[in-house]
Amino acid sequence: MRRAFTLIEILVVVAIIGVLAALAIPLISVTKGRADAANCLNRLRVLGVSLNLYVSEHEMKLPLLKAARSSRSEEEPVIDNTINQYVDNTEVFRCPADSHIAEESGTSYYWNSALSGQPLASLNFLGLPELSKIPVLMDKEGWHKYSQHKVNYLFADGHATQELRLFTE
Repeated sequence: MRRAFTLIEILVVVAIIGVLAALAIPLISVTKGRADAANCLNRLRVLGVSLNLYVSEHEMKLPLLKAARSSRSEEEPVIDNTINQYVDNTEVFRCPADSHIAEESGTSYYWNSALSGQPLASLNFLGLPELSKIPVLMDKEGWHKYSQHKVNYLFADGHATQELRLFTE
């Protein structure tokens, strides 16, 4: 005797699949957002290594840079046109969560211009004694969807982490 599925059984299976999909889609979105934030943090680490290469070739001094520029057409010395020769791929200047700022300005990150031209061995920023507390680069915006009150920072000792934003809109 051959048994077939009834219409009710098929509808129950479709409803279960629909509920599972409704639960999974937001989780996938959260996971992608956190992956973008982690990728952005990794790119800051790469920029930290590139900055160290720059410093080692320039008498152990940080570059003289502006914090940022609003357009790529501006001839200002900024992070993406100064240490670009020390990176393998210029995509590191763009955070994956950044949808437009890097395309317009050249990078997703601000440079701490208070450090410009200072010797690495004797950095002076707000009297902070430890390199691990002095921010060098940071996200231009809090675009990490699932941690919007935080931005990624690269510190003078080379470590990168996600911290609370200093300023909010």
